[in-house]
Amino acid sequence: MTIDWSWISAHTDDLTTLTLSHLQAALTAVALGLLISLPLAVVAHRVPRLRGALLGLSNILFTIPSIAIFVLLLPVSGLTRTTTVTGLTVYTLVVLLRNTVEGLDSVPAKVKEAAKAMGTRPLRTLLTVEFPLALPVIFAGVRIATVMSISLVSVATYIGDGGLGQLFTDGFQRNFPTPVIAGVVLTLLLAVVADAVLVAVQYALTPWARRRA
Repeated sequence: MTIDWSWISAHTDDLTTLTLSHLQAALTAVALGLLISLPLAVVAHRVPRLRGALLGLSNILFTIPSIAIFVLLLPVSGLTRTTTVTGLTVYTLVVLLRNTVEGLDSVPAKVKEAAKAMGTRPLRTLLTVEFPLALPVIFAGVRIATVMSISLVSVATYIGDGGLGQLFTDGFQRNFPTPVIAGVVLTLLLAVVADAVLVAVQYALTPWARRRA
């Protein structure tokens, strides 16, 4: 299988546009997933009766095939980026919700009791004690969700949106491997770079973890 380098050099602008579009869809989905999963995780952590229901619902949503989710959303949002992002957000919830709950569970009870004894209000304890200590576990979920979203964006090609996935369709339809190879390589690079950036962010936000190590 050979690569037509002249095709790549002639389509640099298109590749850049598709890469940025791909990344935007994935990161937007992860951001929305975090906004939804963080409050739900707090509820699941503090209300045991709702824990099983929330985690179970996220697991059920995760079992729906990705193409099926996009198709189900079509009557609502049509062939738009909204459909892509909404479908991807659904998939991020199972990882982000579970990891956030586990992160909050990992905070030592003695730490929370000490904060309460000092007169710290529950909300402030959550924001300044529990969430910071849960960050390593939460970030593990964010990393997984980000890589997963980057890989799933291509599926949205079936609804006319899909970032680098459009290269796969173009290559297969024309029996021309160069766009397919370019799409695969760029998707892998996006995943690797995004994961490395998240590792660096986690490193910067958790200095206490470095000292402990």
